[in-house]
Amino acid sequence: MRSGDTLVVWKLDTLGRSLIDLVRIVDGLRGRGVGFDVLTGALSAVDTTSADGRLFFQVIAAMAASERSLIKDRTKAGLAAAKAQGRTGGRPTVITDDLLAMAKARKSRARASTP
Repeated sequence: MRSGDTLVVWKLDTLGRSLIDLVRIVDGLRGRGVGFDVLTGALSAVDTTSADGRLFFQVIAAMAASERSLIKDRTKAGLAAAKAQGRTGGRPTVITDDLLAMAKARKSRARASTP
């Protein structure tokens, strides 16, 4: 895109995976003199080419970054609490010691028979 062009997207989530990505993309566009417009959704009425629109976008981005940080902190606290109670996450194992020994024996027999 060239300076003076405007990037138009149908919805905000079609441009980036997270709000932080969107902020980087929109800042990069602005640095190149390219406008940004959303047709539907939360920022559809915001003109990011104006000072007010950029301010609103930055405030929304700051709130999203703060929320992301809170979610990370809560997740870490929850994992630590679960670990303290002796719980671990993830899928339960279905491999027993007998199955593992049988698989290792088959593997070693297969290697021995291969020239």
